[in-house]
Amino acid sequence: MSDRITVELDGHVLLIGVNRPEKRNAFDLATIEQLAAAYDRLGADPELRVGVLFGHGDHFSAGLDLAEVGPAVADRGPDALAGPGRYDAFGVWGEQVLKPIVLAVQGIAFTLSIELALASDIVIAADDVRFRQLEIARGIMPFGGATFRAPAELGWGNAMRFLLTADEFGAEEALRIGLVQEVVAAGTQLERATEVARVIAAQAPLGVQATLANARVARAAAERAAAEHLREVVPRVLRSEDAAEGVRSFLERRAGNFTGA
Repeated sequence: MSDRITVELDGHVLLIGVNRPEKRNAFDLATIEQLAAAYDRLGADPELRVGVLFGHGDHFSAGLDLAEVGPAVADRGPDALAGPGRYDAFGVWGEQVLKPIVLAVQGIAFTLSIELALASDIVIAADDVRFRQLEIARGIMPFGGATFRAPAELGWGNAMRFLLTADEFGAEEALRIGLVQEVVAAGTQLERATEVARVIAAQAPLGVQATLANARVARAAAERAAAEHLREVVPRVLRSEDAAEGVRSFLERRAGNFTGA
């Protein structure tokens, strides 16, 4: 199996790259497992202080490889998105890594890309980025944290605007609503994200990790309740006729014809 995720050391920074450019970095189960392993390495190694997550190639990620991952989630529940490691990159179905994550995004950044942005601590976007939370256009719903993190962090109306329409939006809109913190020229997003990570890594590690941990306390209780609700509802949605129609419409490159069944 080829490396779906690359890891590279940059001093105290761990560079974590999604590496399926021929598939627009779509996440299959192997990618999810390898990403979890990279986060485990970041969390366990005391010499590593910050992670930078990025996508190789022209795009960050087209989202889940739904034909493979969808049935696994329908069978096992959304915990399948977490992978087997201690740390969950989405910070929903497993423990969130205790060190900061800086995310660099470019090109297509659909579905789980937004959820990884919401789970990260700082997001640097290329000016060519294309965000889209398109699950409802495929007969399903987001299950990596967008349904509760986006309203809490971006404002209710801003969140519902892209969650309920599946409309695409770009870097400037993402900056306006607070999904990203900085927009840079396409091709420089990884360099800029790494620069920010190096600044964080130069600070006192215990202070950084304690600050991050304390900032997360406020949102933890509400997120736990929402995650338990998702655990109940997502498998039912993924087993629906509309979900099956969503997969068919995707494969046939057409709009879905949904009935509510």
